[in-house]
Amino acid sequence: MTIYVGNLSYRATEADLRAVFADYGEVTRVVLPTDRETGRMRGFAFVDMTEEAQEDKAITELDGAEWMGRQLRVNKAKPRDDNSRRGGYSKQEAYE
Repeated sequence: MTIYVGNLSYRATEADLRAVFADYGEVTRVVLPTDRETGRMRGFAFVDMTEEAQEDKAITELDGAEWMGRQLRVNKAKPRDDNSRRGGYSKQEAYE
């Protein structure tokens, strides 16, 4: 499972996210998508952890929490459908 983390501060780094999610278990991957043209962070991320129970607890406790001056949106990310140009997860699909 992958966790979608939305409404992130543009100042957030991979290390910041690893530190926050480490309180809930071992983080195996953090992806911070950036805009192709500007290189600026897009304001959301994806986080993978080693155990689903840890991910569920992180989602429950962090969804709606204030962090770096923003109210986080944290939920399970849904994979993109097969028609996508690129693999991975979709920001929009994470809201559904």
